[in-house]
Amino acid sequence: MNVQKTTINALRILSAEAIQKANSGHPGLPLGCAPIAYALFQNFLKANPKNTKWDNRDRFVLSAGHGSALYYSLLHLYGYDVTKEDLMNFRQLGSKTPGHPEVGHTAGVETTTGPLGQGIANAVGMAMAEAHLAAKYNKPGFDVVDHYTYAICGDGCLQEGISYEACSFAGTHGLGKLILLYDDNDITIEGDTDVTFKENIGARFAAQNWQVQHVDLVASPDDIDALNAAIANAKANTQKPSIIICHTRIGYGSPLEGSEKSHGAPLGEANLEKTKQKFGWNYAPFECPQEVYDHCAKAAQAVADAEAAWDKMMADYQAAYPELAAAYKSAMAGEKPDFDEIDGLYEFEKAMATRQASSKVLNTLAAKIPSLMGGSADLGPSNLTEMKDTENTKYGYFAADNFAGRNVHFGIREHAMAAIANGLQLHGGIQAYCATFFVFSDYCKPSMRLSALMNLPVVYIMTHDSIGVGEDGATHQPVEQLIMLRSIPGMKVFRPADGKETAAAWVSALSGNEPTTLVLSRQTLPQCENSSKEALKGGYVLEDCDGTPDVLLIGTGSEIDLCVKAKAALAERGVKARVVSMPCIEEFEKQPEAYKASVLPTDVKARVCVEAGSSYSWYRYLGDCGTTVCMDCFGASAPGNKLFPYFGFTVENVVEKALASMEKAK
Repeated sequence: MNVQKTTINALRILSAEAIQKANSGHPGLPLGCAPIAYALFQNFLKANPKNTKWDNRDRFVLSAGHGSALYYSLLHLYGYDVTKEDLMNFRQLGSKTPGHPEVGHTAGVETTTGPLGQGIANAVGMAMAEAHLAAKYNKPGFDVVDHYTYAICGDGCLQEGISYEACSFAGTHGLGKLILLYDDNDITIEGDTDVTFKENIGARFAAQNWQVQHVDLVASPDDIDALNAAIANAKANTQKPSIIICHTRIGYGSPLEGSEKSHGAPLGEANLEKTKQKFGWNYAPFECPQEVYDHCAKAAQAVADAEAAWDKMMADYQAAYPELAAAYKSAMAGEKPDFDEIDGLYEFEKAMATRQASSKVLNTLAAKIPSLMGGSADLGPSNLTEMKDTENTKYGYFAADNFAGRNVHFGIREHAMAAIANGLQLHGGIQAYCATFFVFSDYCKPSMRLSALMNLPVVYIMTHDSIGVGEDGATHQPVEQLIMLRSIPGMKVFRPADGKETAAAWVSALSGNEPTTLVLSRQTLPQCENSSKEALKGGYVLEDCDGTPDVLLIGTGSEIDLCVKAKAALAERGVKARVVSMPCIEEFEKQPEAYKASVLPTDVKARVCVEAGSSYSWYRYLGDCGTTVCMDCFGASAPGNKLFPYFGFTVENVVEKALASMEKAK
């Protein structure tokens, strides 16, 4: 038996069988790409199936997540917690083998992929984290952080714009321990890529400062020697990221070889049987010879030995550099300080934009959280997201000649920025944040959604939050973005009213296991007299009245001051109003029902929700008598202080709406 060839064929057939049994899936990639995956897992990937959380493991990303059946077959053969029965339950409810890979769901899966190109950007973030942590913690003789990031992608991944953004970033920053294996089979769902994708990929990547190699798996479909040589060459060049363009045939070995018909549907029983005959596969469904398992186990044992050697080195490292070792372990564990013990975190002496308050909080926290790392999509001076050097601490900027830098110039790459931040967070040892104008959250949204799907506590800083942007006009004035992000399950959206609420938003963001968006103002806002850490609850009574209120004024952000002034105006009319600050609906909804009822009494029917964004967020709180002062149209180009009254954000309008709601509630 040629155990190498048999193992490759096992990957092909197990994948095709899983897809056939599920009557759903993508057999084309596993059949053509199996040699690439085999060469990587058997000869290079430093990952221990018995300890999938080993710090110094290589990271592997299947960016072409539709090829998940191949991934699960790999995990099964190489000793991860994926059984034959799991393969047989591919794409079934509750199985460990969902249609696309999901981190935290299947042992050995490093990130959730499927939306094409996302995995490439995640891999860039992982490689970036490795480079940063190595620069920070390694010492001569102690390569504590020393591993590679590998990704497999397809034609579809490289057609997506996010891949260009991310790969341009990787080349610019010289991420030499990033290796991309491109399954170049010239086929997408609609047919040959000539109809949409004729560019010279090698030239494109060379222009982006990548090392480029080619391996011909069409003339020699199982040429493991050529793959081994290419991966070894890629590992040797640590000055540039590497792409290995592997020319393959989709659906190799099946009657549908070379056809788009093999991409996204089972082969069919007859074609599966012919494929088995082609490969001389005479085993029962989901069975393969013990020699294959034994062969794969040798690779796993080699990694286990490498991990044992790393553990011994770590013990020596801890003895030689105890403080550095403790800091490393704390970072990898994701430990955070006691926020209540940080002096001055909630202290703000003057009126300021919440983006300025955020900058103050960020720089206070940066000194306490060494793992904090991030930056902006070329808007740092506007987002105010730089961690500023002090006499005692130099943060610097992450760059090819300074991997230790904690600030990041992401460039004008909003989509990739968010996905790279996911990769940083997934790697471990980094608390990631990123920033842009709030209106450009549209460009970030697919990656923000995946942050929520993966429960990644990435912090998104979105400034210039409303028509307060002013003269830039409607294109730059967010309206519907608040409801868009609030609709993502697991995403916290904070729109603070002042400094204390901004500090609370940061504390909440860094204390949880979900992503948080901080929506911050460009314009100056007053410090509210009664704002407090109660903002951590998402909603609280900011200003109250004697007895039961006649009307509730519920607002967020810059409109809280408007609510406070409207309360005073209503009092002059003998109307008792309560001002409720609701900086984070998601956190408020987590509170006990009794608390929520104490803030928003059910017997107070008159309500006005005030926010310079879409009214759709507020219908759950309006009841049948409430109303809104919101933005249900696009903005306009004019100074911000002219736009607010133009669109109805005045004391008089809030008072009028409050009185009308009270009348309706009678």
